[in-house]
Amino acid sequence: MQSTILNRRDIDFLLYEWLDVASLTARERYRDHSRETFDAALDTAQQIATDLYATHNKKSDANEPQFDGERVTMIPEVKAALDAFCAAGLMAAGQDYEYDGMQLPCVVEKAVGAWFPAANVSTSSYTFLTMGNANTLLKTATPRQVERFVRPQLAGRFFGTMCLSEPQAGSSLSDITTRAEPDPVDGAEGERQYRLRGNKMWISAGEHELSGNIVHLVLAKIPGPDGKLIPGVKGISLFIVPKFLVNEDGSIGERNDIVLAGLNHKMGNRGTTNCLLNFGEGKFRPAGKAGAVGYLVGEPHKGLANMFHMMNEARIGVGLGATVLGITGYLHALDYARNRPQGRPPAEKDPAKPQVAIIEHTDVRRMLLAQKAYTEGALALIMYCARLVDEQRTGASPEAQTRAGMLLDFLTPIAKSWPSQWCLDANSLAIQVHGGYGYTREYNVEQFYRDNRLNAIHEGTHGIHGLDLLGRKVSIQQGALFKAVSEEVAATIAKARAADNADLQAYAGQLDVLWQRIGAVTATLYGAGDMNKTLANASLYLEAVGHVVIAWMWLEMALVAARHAGEDDFYRGKLQACRYFFHWELPKSAQQLDLLATIDTTTLDMQDAWF
Repeated sequence: MQSTILNRRDIDFLLYEWLDVASLTARERYRDHSRETFDAALDTAQQIATDLYATHNKKSDANEPQFDGERVTMIPEVKAALDAFCAAGLMAAGQDYEYDGMQLPCVVEKAVGAWFPAANVSTSSYTFLTMGNANTLLKTATPRQVERFVRPQLAGRFFGTMCLSEPQAGSSLSDITTRAEPDPVDGAEGERQYRLRGNKMWISAGEHELSGNIVHLVLAKIPGPDGKLIPGVKGISLFIVPKFLVNEDGSIGERNDIVLAGLNHKMGNRGTTNCLLNFGEGKFRPAGKAGAVGYLVGEPHKGLANMFHMMNEARIGVGLGATVLGITGYLHALDYARNRPQGRPPAEKDPAKPQVAIIEHTDVRRMLLAQKAYTEGALALIMYCARLVDEQRTGASPEAQTRAGMLLDFLTPIAKSWPSQWCLDANSLAIQVHGGYGYTREYNVEQFYRDNRLNAIHEGTHGIHGLDLLGRKVSIQQGALFKAVSEEVAATIAKARAADNADLQAYAGQLDVLWQRIGAVTATLYGAGDMNKTLANASLYLEAVGHVVIAWMWLEMALVAARHAGEDDFYRGKLQACRYFFHWELPKSAQQLDLLATIDTTTLDMQDAWF
């Protein structure tokens, strides 16, 4: 029976037939691996996700964590699943052998990890935040900090978070007010300690008893010589602030001055604790005084740059989570449509004839095909980005590594935002396929929608990523990032035009026209002479460019599928989904680019009083 969590056949197609992941085993870092070891990791992930994650997904949604003023409690199945994940070594799947890792390529690690948010996004968030935390510290922390805080995370003994937002600041990090005062008493081995005071809001996995400790990565400001906080982002530093202090021998020490003020109760992702944390209020007094003990990561006032290591990784992770929630919704809808008899074909006038499965109805096929096009296109983009990470780490030359980094920088806002928008639409269509049943809690698809809705906000809204794409990524380095992506798109177009396939040739022409149009519209927007006008419709720009990028992904996949179209239905399905995207979805971008080219100021000109 085909899994309704993910389609393993599709994952194999992406890894082995399109992205040629097996070729990575020729590189020094991955030489101990083979397709067999990659498959073994995927098999393990599928089994754990199926047996331990999916089985309590609805239960954790219905029985969210509770806080009694002192402790957080949750259903026991959460810890059992996380313990199995850690015992299998998956927390360190992509890490060096030095850290007891598997040294899996990033693209394989992402494919392995995809099973868990697809099966239970709430439970999976605890480990994936931890992995992001550990990866950030490996890039920025001192060797001593790595030993005390990273190794225990990679072993699954400690879990981690990221603490950015504050109640009064939200996504405006320049306005955070959490203070980090130098502690007159240095820590062990002369390590400079700080005392943090402030509040952090929307902290996923911020409090629980699932691990022996929680390592918070906290953005805070070190006061200037006048005792005042430095305005803007330049004053932000990054700190390790553990729930429990860690003794020199690695054992757990006294409780740090961090207090859970309350849990936020969310529309979805209900199994993940989402917290308001108070730092330094004095309930706990490490070393006899109030103030949460923190350790500076990297240089002072460089916190945002250091945290971006985690933020960029988290953004691709959010895109992956949004994608797989869309996929599992699609697979549930597909299974339902194949097994739900209702109605008869329009040409059948005899009511005595048996009803047909609803997949026989054209409009149901339309909805399923849209879901397939959105979700499989999104997964292709996420896997492509992960493959770029491998190229960035292990490419044949410094030039190849730099180029991969440029492509990744450009695509990251799209990889986060496009799946968060369109795979949510896929979830909406999955509900529609179920009809009235889709709106009930007896079926899973309503939960997938609720869970996925958060991803449009997580790690930056569409508005923020639109500003990032249009305001930074297309223009930095004299447009070098855009140029690099343009060259890759052009290479795909050339391959499709050279193919002995009229459909692929037509798609190549369509993609070429729209990509050139993006370049022209971008120049027009930057020629407005007013950045308020240039960026007024940045979210629309993000959506338009995102659709064209997904069309590029579909053309890449279609080039592979076309070589095997006569073999089985899998490849024919790929080609039909590509056809759908180019016929039904891509024309939307043309209309959006036309609107953008007018530098329309309708929304910019709207006044508060007019609402």
